[in-house]
Amino acid sequence: MKEPESMSEDFSAAEPLLAEYADIEAEMAGPAAADPGAMRRLGRRYAELGRVVAAYRAWQTASADLADARELAAEDEDFAAEVPGLEAAATEAGEHLREVLVPRDPDDARDVIIEVKAGEGGEESALFASDLARMYSRYAERQGWAVEVLDATDSDLGGYKDVRLVIKTRGPVEPQDGVWAHLKYEGGVHRVQRVPVTESQGRIHTSAAGVLVMPEADDPGELQIDAADLRIDVFRSSGPGGQSVNTTDSAVRITHLPSGIVVSMQNEKSQLQNKEAAMRVLRARLLAERAAAAAAEAAQARRSQVRTVDRSERIRTYNFPENRIADHRTGFKAYNLDAVLDGDLGPVIASAIAMDEAERLSQVGEGSGS
Repeated sequence: MKEPESMSEDFSAAEPLLAEYADIEAEMAGPAAADPGAMRRLGRRYAELGRVVAAYRAWQTASADLADARELAAEDEDFAAEVPGLEAAATEAGEHLREVLVPRDPDDARDVIIEVKAGEGGEESALFASDLARMYSRYAERQGWAVEVLDATDSDLGGYKDVRLVIKTRGPVEPQDGVWAHLKYEGGVHRVQRVPVTESQGRIHTSAAGVLVMPEADDPGELQIDAADLRIDVFRSSGPGGQSVNTTDSAVRITHLPSGIVVSMQNEKSQLQNKEAAMRVLRARLLAERAAAAAAEAAQARRSQVRTVDRSERIRTYNFPENRIADHRTGFKAYNLDAVLDGDLGPVIASAIAMDEAERLSQVGEGSGS
């Protein structure tokens, strides 16, 4: 089979990825197989590279078939009729390979911890925070993911002053199907416009809740945290209005001294359980900081318009009188707010994914043309 002249064109960037894929395959068959944390990390990268390998092999096959057909057509005109179809197939395979070669977020296959905090607006904001937490839980259920309430502080009217949810897949997934790949766009300020339950005059109020989404560390060993860098305080748990909810000092506050990150947990009755939950959140926050630092380094090369964990950015408005939801980054607008809050978040997230992928592809195009 003759190798086409275009086999090396544009796609030399795939070669080190093919080598890495083979190395990981060998590593997964070795001692790493006994380490669940290592296997999870390797498996995530293996799945990501698998898309590149499959696309590269498909392009190789399509390009070689086209080269053979052109060679045969030069000798026998009967083969010439096959060339246009094979040209189209080779072009399509090349375009797909170019797309999968665009670097993905390395955290896409990770599970996430979502923090929702009430903002300005008092009880109305707390009620809205509970609406958002329910929306994410319902969306996760539609995706077949598992949801765990890690910690929550209730308000007097049954909302959340703050709540942390862990959202996890139920097994290994392709990077594009991961929880982080979908929910990383949710970080920021979510604004609500509606008549609060506390409003007797029927006036529409505007309030907000902040959302922070963090990729969860696969296992405790992934991020080494020096015990000397931690200050751990214990205190008595409290509920709505400040009343004590138990009589023992089971709540835990962990301060990571180098970064200044503070995490408090009080949901569990056991001090040990609260400490373990707080460490999960601390690892996730440190992982998010590490990712943010890496993104900042690459900002001069590419600055995404939608990927953010900046809680100060207003990203979306939920207008109850008009049953309207509007995303201010992507321009998405729909009049099915009730369905979205019930978990039909897919089209909203799809608009963010599409905008992000288009922006990444355009950056790759600019880079190849320079």
